[in-house]
Amino acid sequence: MSKLPNVTTSIFTVMSKMAAEYNAINLSQGFPNFPVDERLTDILARLTKENVHQYTPMAGYPPLMQEIAKLIQSSYNRTINPDSELLVTAGATQGIFTSILALVKSGDEVLILDPSYDSYESPVLLCNAKPVRVALNDNYTPNWETIEKACSPKTKMIIINNPHNPTGKILTAADFTEFERILSKYPEILVLSDEVYEYITFEEKHISAHSKDFLLDRCIMVSSFGKSFHITGWKIGYTIAPEYLMKEIKKVHQFLVFSVNSISQAAISQYLEVVDVNLLGKFYQEKRDYFQKLLQNSRFELKPCEGTYFQVASYANISNEDDVTFCKNLITDHGVAAIPISTFYSDHKDQKLIRFCFAKDDFTLESAAKKLGNI
Repeated sequence: MSKLPNVTTSIFTVMSKMAAEYNAINLSQGFPNFPVDERLTDILARLTKENVHQYTPMAGYPPLMQEIAKLIQSSYNRTINPDSELLVTAGATQGIFTSILALVKSGDEVLILDPSYDSYESPVLLCNAKPVRVALNDNYTPNWETIEKACSPKTKMIIINNPHNPTGKILTAADFTEFERILSKYPEILVLSDEVYEYITFEEKHISAHSKDFLLDRCIMVSSFGKSFHITGWKIGYTIAPEYLMKEIKKVHQFLVFSVNSISQAAISQYLEVVDVNLLGKFYQEKRDYFQKLLQNSRFELKPCEGTYFQVASYANISNEDDVTFCKNLITDHGVAAIPISTFYSDHKDQKLIRFCFAKDDFTLESAAKKLGNI
């Protein structure tokens, strides 16, 4: 009997496979198609001949852990103990999975805010716990009244994603005020803050859980070098949590992967000494603005994008088809792949919205926009 009977092939795999079959431009799956920073590839090339090919310590390569601690200090003015509060993971998804598996028990409830990344629910189910899906408002702001009503003595964890995939929204100071009010009533609830797009924000920087004192003793923060440095295939991220939680997370991690790719850790540790993460927002804002300009005369209605490298668009002026069908036809008939937003909801709520990834070179964006503009 399956432990995940309702889990099928992910929509990302489906759309990317179709894009390859029909030779369509793939704006569905969230991976960049432009070159990696030469400074990083030069570091990697040099390291191939050095002694960095064996196991690192379980929690991470010590020089990288020190650099991450510096990064957290400079980005959020937070001091962490890398020995007891930090874990390098095989991508952010492994950090999420490991944290949930370590901290959530059978019978617990975990609040997931929809639309949501599809990797949140499965580890909850594998814990024999209950995922409680709570919809955001139609403009993708949190409905704190609904969230509070969903909390109960069984609630073990609330998962937040900020900046938010797939919508590109960021949480406001008022949101955190409401969040603190709710959590003060439930002191046992843990928070998992998925912040993999933390450095990809535009007009306003996102407010990190790192900067909120009321969260520091109960929050697991998950970050991604793959997202920040355009190296998604390296599958490397990190998780930060207070020591009493990290002890439990490390117990699972050591039997799940033990340690993460050694040369990737060594390369990123040296790259962090020269890269300026504060330039990432400007880089992607230029791509967002260019993609929006290319589509301004199309029949798609583009929604606000405050962060991430995803653009949500309404096709309500084009078709009455459900969003999954529309996306499949977009590939077969027009040669562009996107992701239907309904697949991020437990009830498959269909608002005629799709998600484009604009982390692509200009030629790809121009080619896709030309096809989309002809619809």
